[in-house]
Amino acid sequence: MKYEKADNILPKDVIELIQQYMDGGYLYIPTKAENKKAWGENSGTKDSLKKRNREIFNRYNDGISIKQLNKEYYLTEHSIRRIIRQEKAVG
Repeated sequence: MKYEKADNILPKDVIELIQQYMDGGYLYIPTKAENKKAWGENSGTKDSLKKRNREIFNRYNDGISIKQLNKEYYLTEHSIRRIIRQEKAVG
């Protein structure tokens, strides 16, 4: 999220109206509900984790041990087992 100077984007009368409620400081204006995206969609993190989890599952199926996956991906054994369960369920 980046900050914009209100003077650069809002009409003067809107700024004056906002100043009646808040004079100075920061104001967060949320995204419209119809424009919201799920976690990780903007940054690509969601897709990156999906790819990583599929890779972990495939390597496990190829015979790599959970302990080895734990070391290579810096995840707990519990997390590796959870990923494997989830990927099995997805198919």
